[in-house]
Amino acid sequence: MKSSVHIIGYEFELEKYASFSPQTQRRLAQNREAARKSRLRKKAYVQQLETSRLKLVQLEQELVRARQQVSHLIKDIGLTTYTTQPNGAGIGTFEMEYAHWVEEQHKQVAELRRALQAHVGDVELRMLVENGLNHYANLFRMKADAAKADVFYLISGKWRTSVERFFLWIGGFRPSELLNVLLPQLEPLTDQQHAEVCTLRQSCQQVEDALSQGIERLQQTLSQSMALDQSIGGSYRVQMAAAIEKLEGLESFANQADHLRGQTLHHMARILTTRQAARGLLALGEYFERLRALSSLWAARPREPT
Repeated sequence: MKSSVHIIGYEFELEKYASFSPQTQRRLAQNREAARKSRLRKKAYVQQLETSRLKLVQLEQELVRARQQVSHLIKDIGLTTYTTQPNGAGIGTFEMEYAHWVEEQHKQVAELRRALQAHVGDVELRMLVENGLNHYANLFRMKADAAKADVFYLISGKWRTSVERFFLWIGGFRPSELLNVLLPQLEPLTDQQHAEVCTLRQSCQQVEDALSQGIERLQQTLSQSMALDQSIGGSYRVQMAAAIEKLEGLESFANQADHLRGQTLHHMARILTTRQAARGLLALGEYFERLRALSSLWAARPREPT
């Protein structure tokens, strides 16, 4: 009985295979190796897709838990509850604090620029970087207080300039987009740094997608509940109470978006050297300053008489 071997889906008799020229045998061996590597790449790709899917499922579960934590049962709601106005005192305080925050950021940007131009040591740069990170952390705390007063005001971006509002996502900027803006300013990066930044950007995009999907589901659920035919059953009071309960989840979304921004800043600081982190904070501050300057120019632009 003749023995045979299986090669890439075909049966070859060993005697016939042995009669092939060395060049043909090498080509067949290369084909086998290429097929093996192709199977390994496909397996790794499928595993990566499954890992990404599991991460998204985990993120969605975390979003559900976060909404449940901030949700509570509404009882004995009067009609005045449905027409309450924003917390003017809380928003007014936030606007004053934010104006001071922007003024302080101008000073920090100037300090970073002078320090980098003077080539100061890493110890002094590290202090400036820590001050910059703490400054953004203060902004996120201020925004959390503003969200409690009026989350719609915060998400609308009325406290930002017009051009800044053009880029807003859940009350701020998308971390993944800011990474795209900053990356060219940080070159040259080592291969390890570049790989870690790319991984961070991909993680940011996954969380951003999960938060955006959560907002969309909230909008759909709220729209459907408000469109229910009252003749089916229930009352206006019950319908409004249920809607308010759903809307309270917005505060959680705003806080989680800011949490992602803060974590991204700290993660970048760990990936970069002290001098690179200082350059990154400087580039970030200058980027926001240019957006605000563009808003002023846009508002002051000459207009054709009507």
